[in-house]
Amino acid sequence: MRLKLIIAAAAVGVDVCLQVQAMDRWAALSQLETRDNDNVVGAAGEISRFQIKPKLWQRYARSDADWRNPAEALVAAQQLMKERCAGFQRTHNRPPTDFEFYVLWNAPAQLEQPRKVVRERAERFRRLVSREDR
Repeated sequence: MRLKLIIAAAAVGVDVCLQVQAMDRWAALSQLETRDNDNVVGAAGEISRFQIKPKLWQRYARSDADWRNPAEALVAAQQLMKERCAGFQRTHNRPPTDFEFYVLWNAPAQLEQPRKVVRERAERFRRLVSREDR
């Protein structure tokens, strides 16, 4: 079984590494944004455990997706970040760090100079992903 996994990982390359890392990132993002609460609506109308703005939900989620369904919310969040991370990688010639990933999620326009509140949340996210404070 382990040999099959190694061969499969080698066959698909980087995508496997991103998916393995992404599971930790998605859990941390959900925890940080809503404490895994699927019913939260944010102050600006953000929806799902990941707090996706409604216009972004419409763009990245299936038309029949339920934002209260964790699996469907995850798919929409992953689609959104797939695009943002690809843009980051084209510009910086590397994938984003965990800190940068959160800034891309929460305030992509602030990537080069995140404001204090975004920096603090990004640092908390980075610690959650690296399990420094668990």
